[in-house]
Amino acid sequence: MNKSELIERLAEKTGIQKRDIERLLDTLEDTVIEALKEGKEVTLTGFGTFLAKERHARAGVNPLNPTERIQIPAVTVPKFKAGKRLKDSLKG
Repeated sequence: MNKSELIERLAEKTGIQKRDIERLLDTLEDTVIEALKEGKEVTLTGFGTFLAKERHARAGVNPLNPTERIQIPAVTVPKFKAGKRLKDSLKG
């Protein structure tokens, strides 16, 4: 399901206009991104937690020249931990 399909489904289920739902989803995305940039976690109880983790610097191999070793710098990456309700709903 992509964003437009999600907007369509939410509009059907709630009766809210698509443009309002799209604006809400855009605001949610922006708010989560801002919080992660500030080093905060965003928890939606039962659904899951968005957090930012530091991936340490490490050595790697240049894919274009496998004999060449390269240094991969440290980077901050987004992570998502599923909540209990989400995990339980996907269990068979």
